[in-house]
Amino acid sequence: MRPRTISVLVLSAVALASVSGFARRPEPDWRLTDPGVTARLRGLAAVSDRVAWASGSDSTVLRTVDGGRSWQRVGPADPGLELRDIEAFDADSAVVLSIGTGGDSRVYRTDDAGRNWTETFRNDDERAFYDCLAFFDRRHGLALSDPVDGRFRILSTADGGRSWSVLPGTGMPAALEGEFAFAASGTCLVTADRGPDRAWFATGGGASARVFRTDDRGRSWSVTASPVPSGPSAGIYSLAFRDAGHGIAVGGDYTTPASAPDGAATSRDGGRSWTVAAGPPGAYRSGAAWLPRAGWLALAVGPTGSDISYDGGRRWRNFDAGSFDSVDCTAGGACWASGEQGRIATLRWR
Repeated sequence: MRPRTISVLVLSAVALASVSGFARRPEPDWRLTDPGVTARLRGLAAVSDRVAWASGSDSTVLRTVDGGRSWQRVGPADPGLELRDIEAFDADSAVVLSIGTGGDSRVYRTDDAGRNWTETFRNDDERAFYDCLAFFDRRHGLALSDPVDGRFRILSTADGGRSWSVLPGTGMPAALEGEFAFAASGTCLVTADRGPDRAWFATGGGASARVFRTDDRGRSWSVTASPVPSGPSAGIYSLAFRDAGHGIAVGGDYTTPASAPDGAATSRDGGRSWTVAAGPPGAYRSGAAWLPRAGWLALAVGPTGSDISYDGGRRWRNFDAGSFDSVDCTAGGACWASGEQGRIATLRWR
């Protein structure tokens, strides 16, 4: 039986347990791979059970096409980049975001498996700081900057990241004093299936951790407060939407990673309102992902461990104590995680 078939069967069992209340559910477990680097890998793009990309510090981009048994280092030639977000379309094509003020915020694209990269955007505004990017499809995508002149700034592409333009700020609500987004895992800005024009981004830093939503690919936005605590280093670090309506938010304060009361929330109305999780992870979490084809099953990761939810993010249970920054799952049910010291893992079930 092929590994992908096994994965689908296991996920079907998980979904059945989730909706039927069975006590015994398949247990998740991370299988570490060895990419041969010590970079911190905050950017992650899962393409399939065999293909994944990861990006991180010191211009690091990694690529595997054999399920993590071997990795190739294929990053841009420019040294010293903090590559915090990567979006991959297949085994050959990917877009990666470098973060930082001014010209350190850049976007690169490859179409030959990382052998060559083209710089397609370089920020020329010293006030801007780009945090994350997301794509609706292979052509249309957005990138998010912290506020400039009191409003978050949005970049848009209609050609797969080969060119970018700054969208007018007239449709963006005003930012709160001290409000910003977190470039911790590349998931502060997300899209969802069955919502081809809809995207969300999450914030912290100010008086309230908020979620912004667009229904027209970034031209206009609405915003709502969440119950997740906010502060100078606290707020929502990661969003994940199962579909156009159901979302989860996780976060906390990275300066106190072992404690995050009310550090997770859920939405059932497309991000218009949020309810604090009845049983949050209880610790700072920087990444979250849904498992497609698995009912209401979701994952969250952070420096103190990984958690699983069987009920759409309302209650979480820890299953691993290892440090990860990012998690991503494919439409076929393959899940990957990445983090500090070159840690990359694939999810398996016991």
